[in-house]
Amino acid sequence: MTSQAYTIGFIESLHEQAADRGEETDMAQEREIRTSSVSIVAAACACMSWLLAVANGAMAENGVNLTTIETLPIYLVESEPASAGIALSGGAIPALTAGNVDVVTNAETQAILRSTANPEIRVILTVAEYGYRIVARRSAGVRTAVDLRGKKIATSLNSSAHFYIVKTLRNVGLSEADATVVGMTPPEMPAALARGDVDAVSIWEPAAEQSARALGLDAVILQGPDYRERFNLNTTATILADPTKRAAVTDLLRAIIRTSLRVREHAQEVQPVIAAKLGLPQEIVAATWGLFRFPASIPDDLLASMVEQEPWMAKNQNRAPRPREAISALIDASVWREAQREPAAKSSSPRR
Repeated sequence: MTSQAYTIGFIESLHEQAADRGEETDMAQEREIRTSSVSIVAAACACMSWLLAVANGAMAENGVNLTTIETLPIYLVESEPASAGIALSGGAIPALTAGNVDVVTNAETQAILRSTANPEIRVILTVAEYGYRIVARRSAGVRTAVDLRGKKIATSLNSSAHFYIVKTLRNVGLSEADATVVGMTPPEMPAALARGDVDAVSIWEPAAEQSARALGLDAVILQGPDYRERFNLNTTATILADPTKRAAVTDLLRAIIRTSLRVREHAQEVQPVIAAKLGLPQEIVAATWGLFRFPASIPDDLLASMVEQEPWMAKNQNRAPRPREAISALIDASVWREAQREPAAKSSSPRR
């Protein structure tokens, strides 16, 4: 038989944007990985842009960088017996649409952003959900969301964290123009907030918790309207139309569904795993754990949330908003439904 190689990429919006600007990202942690004769598996990564390539019988070593808690179920796939062979390297959503990778992770905002040029993008699974909060300086005069008027708020531009600012301001009768939104990388935010360079930050973990701790008693936590980032797996319609690749992607989802159940049912067991992987004190993971969900599903309100975000993203891209039907076409739940069924039994007859 001819050996086959499949590629999977895991990314997050901030570092995708950094790559687009030609900025470098830090390699926080490395480890060696040895491949085996597994046709397709997935392991860790998110936030930093990464690809996963597996070839039957190949040998490879690569560094793995993990920077967000949302990636935990994907990382745990690696520890499964059938997932011994992986190799990771850099990449992003453009690599997906260019045909270089088969699956990528991103918040739902990035599917909206990128699908204008590449309408074949498909959201196939929500791996994790995260409930945002805005961390602000009490000394800047911030007590409630209304006090954000005229303030500088740091975020990752055109991301789910950025949209949370917009939704929070709207909820109190303000608009994005009533504040100054500043683009910044998450590692920069705690120090910038403590110095007074900005008055508030809206970002994912662990930067949000680190920002609050940098302020200490000066921190004000603003819980705005209900909005959850959806950390999704994305692929393309072309990949899903390929029977071989579709089967491999389905196997990946099936593995993530298994590990997500472990995350939901054994939090105390898996929290130290992701803390060690991210190089974080375990107390930070424990302190923020309640902000996360790990559904490994297609949430019922995913479409409604994406439809709500579409006009905002359209304005940022200087284009007309797309109708609900166009946004609905970006979500394909069929692979998730297939993954919930038991795989067909493998034949024990010898290969010829």
